Amino acid sequence: MRVLFYGTPEFALPTLEALLHRHEVVAVVTQPDRPAHRGQRPTPPPVKVRAAAAGVPVVQPARLRDPGWPERLAAFTPDTAVVVAFGQILPRAVLDVPLRGSINVHASLLPRYRGAAPIAWAIMRGETATGITTFLMDEGMDTGPILQQSGPLPIGADETAGELGARLAVLGAELLIDTLARLATLTPIPQRDEDATMAPRLRKSDGHLDWNRPAEELVNVVRGCNPWPGAHTVGPAGRLSIRRARAVRAEAPVPPGTLYEHEGQLVAATGAGGFLPVEVQADNKRPMSWTEYLRGARLSAGARLLGPASVQA
Repeated sequence: MRVLFYGTPEFALPTLEALLHRHEVVAVVTQPDRPAHRGQRPTPPPVKVRAAAAGVPVVQPARLRDPGWPERLAAFTPDTAVVVAFGQILPRAVLDVPLRGSINVHASLLPRYRGAAPIAWAIMRGETATGITTFLMDEGMDTGPILQQSGPLPIGADETAGELGARLAVLGAELLIDTLARLATLTPIPQRDEDATMAPRLRKSDGHLDWNRPAEELVNVVRGCNPWPGAHTVGPAGRLSIRRARAVRAEAPVPPGTLYEHEGQLVAATGAGGFLPVEVQADNKRPMSWTEYLRGARLSAGARLLGPASVQA
């Protein structure tokens, strides 16, 4: 099958790789190069790098809604299009380019978690399982009829968004290949809009830790915001990113945000229970254990971590 592939980050790579082995990828559409790393040099997205290595034509539209793009994409004469974490909404004229429609690989069991950040929001809202959906795209935000869904995939109790995303990326590639193999016989099933939940694009402020919230919710924020945008607070020694943490099920004897000793460890009081940072990173420092950080910052019981009103995005 002649496939036009849309994708941008690492999450899209397993599906692209599977397509390269089983179908003819006629072109890859990906986001423009963006400034990144130290020096803010223009950096190609991972999908562009892989496509170029495979000798596949790459196009990088700033806006697919600009005139001329449907005609340029139609010149590749694709049978179908596959979209995985592309980063732009495809207008109707672009969706209509492939003869057999455009298929999205989405990292949730739709209609739950429609939107740009389904993995992060599933973790942040305390879900214990998720999955993959393939669906025929329409002009809405992940609203098209469902082709196939994976079974529920358990989410690990300590799993981060990055770690879960890596597992879902592989599962998504497998489901997409099966969907294409059975495309002629699958019956698209409309989604139940009344069951839908949304997963909008993350902002830096989503990682602010509000110590008035329960400890288990804060741990979910830490997991959901790893690797981006990161969970953070401000302590006496400055801004601090929390990379991993655990909840302590014991009533906190001090106000939220205050450090206190519990079973030989220094934990932060929250709105319900204690919060034990496990791995942290201070500005301009390497990641380190909480114990190592406390030793260097010379913090002790009674020190305060500040809430979102004191944290700058």
